[in-house]
Amino acid sequence: MDIYTHGGNARRHFAELYGKSTYAQFIRYQKLVYNFKKQYNHSDCYLLSSSGRVEFCGNHTDHNGGRVIGCSVNLDIVGAFKANNGRVVRIQSAKHPAIEFTVGESALQGGAAIAQNVINYLLENGYNAGGFDLYTDSLVLNGAGISSSAAYEMLIANIVNKLFNGGVIQDDVLAKAGQYAEQVSLNKPCGLLDQGAVLSGGMTEFDFKGGFACKRLNARTDGIKLVLIDTGKSHANLSHLYAAIPSDMYDVAKCFGADRLIDVKESDFYSNFNKTVQAVGLGKANRAKHFFEENARVDRLSVALEQGNVEEIIRIVNQSGDSSINLLRNCAVDENDTAISDAVTFARSLGNVGARVHGGGFAGTVLCVIPSGIFAEVFAALCAKYGESKILPMRIRPVGVKIL
Repeated sequence: MDIYTHGGNARRHFAELYGKSTYAQFIRYQKLVYNFKKQYNHSDCYLLSSSGRVEFCGNHTDHNGGRVIGCSVNLDIVGAFKANNGRVVRIQSAKHPAIEFTVGESALQGGAAIAQNVINYLLENGYNAGGFDLYTDSLVLNGAGISSSAAYEMLIANIVNKLFNGGVIQDDVLAKAGQYAEQVSLNKPCGLLDQGAVLSGGMTEFDFKGGFACKRLNARTDGIKLVLIDTGKSHANLSHLYAAIPSDMYDVAKCFGADRLIDVKESDFYSNFNKTVQAVGLGKANRAKHFFEENARVDRLSVALEQGNVEEIIRIVNQSGDSSINLLRNCAVDENDTAISDAVTFARSLGNVGARVHGGGFAGTVLCVIPSGIFAEVFAALCAKYGESKILPMRIRPVGVKIL
């Protein structure tokens, strides 16, 4: 963990974090360190980058013990931080109001309480925490489906880990601290995918049947490029719609005497599908069907990624997208909302392009997986349709959260 008096020294990390070193990132880090020193009257600081994430396959399955493929991306939150030898945490950014609280005091609900709840979870599980000062700058868009909340949670958790615990806290505990904060602060019953993908780096397969297990894939991704279409609607205030999905899946699991769908035999589910529909309704049964189909797709996609089979990757991504539209039904807020499905249809019309709702869904973004050979023309068509500011190209990042 290096100490910085100005941000320019961080440029040696830029190629790993962002794919290349750019003047824009140089200025970004210079401003970050300058603002930190000015805000808190420190002469130096530490730096940390916490990435956004992309979910390739496994849409809304983690909370029921499913399997997911996700990766870290080059859109990140960077933080300049340092312990302040007290018990007060002070957090400031250029885009949000200042946050200040005392370590160990009870937290309230809302976004301002996320950092406090991350720290409280770690304290309650026997780890140490103290006061620190933090200044942040974020390229992870709020409400766009690339997990700005998880990136922020893992930023806080890793600062506490490094400053007060010697870096000994394991990733599963850090991820659970973020999950706890999101559930308590935002009333959002999330699984561990978002936090896990932010931490892991690269392309990773997660298995949540027994808690938190992950396997880094030796993925060959040179043949594809990733783009998000921002449909212009934030999903930041749609927690009630997300909450209904795990609740519906739990209701189906209960029909089989289980707590989660992963504990239900797939053969039992299909042989009793009509009885399940009678018991809980077709909508809930279809969401369970999506769960089982997504788990199978994850296995196939892992193979395709490691083989670098671009056509198969795109085919599976599109299957996942169709299942989210037709079975999971997380692609619209109401029957008149067609923003996501329209974006999926348009992207696929441009050629052999994979397109699916990204993240929690209902609003936000569409993930496009584009063969490298046709990327320029597809990207130009997307920009012409939606505007360049709404099209977000991304790189798969080989590292997740990183203290520089």
